[in-house]
Amino acid sequence: MFKLTLEIAKQLLEVAAQKARQMGLSSDIAIVDEGANLIAFHRMDNARIAGIDISQNKAWTSVAMQMPTANLAQSALPGGPSFGINTTNQGRLVILGGGIPFVSKDKIIGGIGVSGGTSAQDIEVANAAVQAFKNLLGVGDAAFTSARIGSIHFDN
Repeated sequence: MFKLTLEIAKQLLEVAAQKARQMGLSSDIAIVDEGANLIAFHRMDNARIAGIDISQNKAWTSVAMQMPTANLAQSALPGGPSFGINTTNQGRLVILGGGIPFVSKDKIIGGIGVSGGTSAQDIEVANAAVQAFKNLLGVGDAAFTSARIGSIHFDN
């Protein structure tokens, strides 16, 4: 079973930060392990202070809920099956896009959370790190599947 290490997390943070810079964003980026515990965090220059907790909670939510945070947005609308879910867990559950779990052999091995732009921009930054992680594992495109918006699965 693959395990996220601090060294790998630091590489992924740099990839995400580089993508954010290319997009003209100042982002807060967090990476957590399979237990949703923070491994590494990067606050880019001029990133919003509020984004510190938001990015960490996006990463936490992606692991705790075993899905990208963007998937929660629709179901959390008034009248939706998960309406009010963002008020649980002392308000730690985030329904904004930008949190994506890393999955290997159908097991959550960690997650990334990004805050600094729109939900779509945060997802794009997070996906850059997800792609880099996939490349680190040496997983070819044939083995890569995306079961949900922004989710990652590795057959490695």
